[in-house]
Amino acid sequence: MLNIIKKVFGDKHTKDLRLLSPVAEEINQEYERIKSFSDEELKLKTQEFKQKIQDYTSETRTKIDEIRKKLQSDEDFDRNSAYDELDALEEELNDKYEEILDQLLPEAFAVIKITCERLVGQSWTVAGNKITWDMVPYDVQLMGGVALHQGKIAEMATGEGKTLVATLPLYLNALTGRGVHLVTVNDYLAKRDSEWMGEIFKFHGLTVGCIINTMNSDQRKEQYNCDITYGTNNEFGFDYLRDNMSIDKEFQVQRPHNYAIVDEVDSVLIDEARTPLIISGPVEVDDQKFNEMKPKVEKLYRLQASLISKIVQDAENNLNGDGDGKASLTEAGIMLLRATRGLPKHGKLAKLLSDPENKKLMQSTEMEFLREKAKNMHIIDDELYFVIDEKNNTIDLTEKGREELARGSGMEKNFFILPDLGTEISKLENDESISPEEKIRQKDLLYHLHHFLLHSYL
Repeated sequence: MLNIIKKVFGDKHTKDLRLLSPVAEEINQEYERIKSFSDEELKLKTQEFKQKIQDYTSETRTKIDEIRKKLQSDEDFDRNSAYDELDALEEELNDKYEEILDQLLPEAFAVIKITCERLVGQSWTVAGNKITWDMVPYDVQLMGGVALHQGKIAEMATGEGKTLVATLPLYLNALTGRGVHLVTVNDYLAKRDSEWMGEIFKFHGLTVGCIINTMNSDQRKEQYNCDITYGTNNEFGFDYLRDNMSIDKEFQVQRPHNYAIVDEVDSVLIDEARTPLIISGPVEVDDQKFNEMKPKVEKLYRLQASLISKIVQDAENNLNGDGDGKASLTEAGIMLLRATRGLPKHGKLAKLLSDPENKKLMQSTEMEFLREKAKNMHIIDDELYFVIDEKNNTIDLTEKGREELARGSGMEKNFFILPDLGTEISKLENDESISPEEKIRQKDLLYHLHHFLLHSYL
């Protein structure tokens, strides 16, 4: 039955070939049209392609630049709406790049095919060995290049020319000037392929880079600024992690990501992906306060645990009728809520709350204190050293807790308060001694640091 269905409708492979074959024919038609071009005329096609891309995306890029300049100014306007508009325009720009590249694909691929013909018989050094070029893409390789440009997986056996196939979409997508990456599995292949295939791109004035393990940040930045960059998944991955840890854009090496081809995709995205990329190493200067603060935090926890044990005992006494009726029950509800916000995993508290009536009493008390944006919750929290909010997954020091940590440490209690971003920005804007450019730089730094501290704090 399955064979009958395949004969009638065709399998996935047949359908893909049916879609790709007309594109290969169109590429060959363009090839016939321009194969008589001189080398100089052929090289001019790259500049022509770039100009068409710039013209096609000019309007959208202008709008994006205008919004970015507006966001960097001190002008008062709805910044959230501006960021939303910027996101929409950047998505529109990506769509426009995709549209124009699809239009240029047949002619661009034909240019690469002719370039390969012009290089036949020429020799250059690749990974220390001299090679003589003898490759021109066949139709099946042209179709593989189309599939890669479309973001699909092109499965090819060893010896079928995967390395050559990749040059077609790499050249096409590099025309935007936004950089493209070829991700492979080891430094040798990255260096070999960048030197072997690089002559095709250099023929058209494109720059080719290669990231290897021994490079420093400045060298990496230079390689990433090339039109086409070869490298391993580990190098690209670790550079991405390091860039996200940088506190200043000047220290980042990668450009915004645009287009990448992954060689040996099953190995890189499945086998290699099982091992996480982790950045670690010795710290030259130990400026961490962990060892200093650990005993203080442990003491704070012991104080809280002792306090909660007493609160839970008092709550139990009230629940057993040792108090004055209704007032005693209300007080027990407050105590149960306070203990829950102090140490929700406390053993005796958990035993008390296992009784449905006690849990209902605690929850009704909580609802009462959460009214009007929890304006009275401080009555519950002020007696604690720290507050654990399980619903929001946060822990917050109280005034009492900050005073205890600051005692004997030589630090002010405000040291343990996360700075208010709005206040710091306001101080910066009102500082007339700082130039507008420096204000913009310091604002970016404040946003980045606040984001980092907030995540660390939570």
